[in-house]
Amino acid sequence: MKAPVPPARGSTVRGALEEALASAPEGGLTAKDLSTLVGISEKDVADHLTHLERSLKAQGLRLEVLPASCIRCGFTFKERKRLTRPGACPECRSTRIDPPAFRVSS
Repeated sequence: MKAPVPPARGSTVRGALEEALASAPEGGLTAKDLSTLVGISEKDVADHLTHLERSLKAQGLRLEVLPASCIRCGFTFKERKRLTRPGACPECRSTRIDPPAFRVSS
């Protein structure tokens, strides 16, 4: 099976991420969505988002994080600072977690 070919881009990775997030739907985009749109690995997305968050702040914008939630019990990870998907729910210990989603807001 061939690896997916990333789309050609004329900007930097973070520029492409910012562009994708600016046109994100109301529900935001997950790390998986962003990795597909920008052509980077899903694991690299969180690092780039951390840096992008600082750049957006300088522009008067902010990276909005729609928190991850447990599929089994509905627990929402509101206090979580890391941008990656949690491993397990602290309430029910389930590993079925909806990942966080991201979007740019003013």
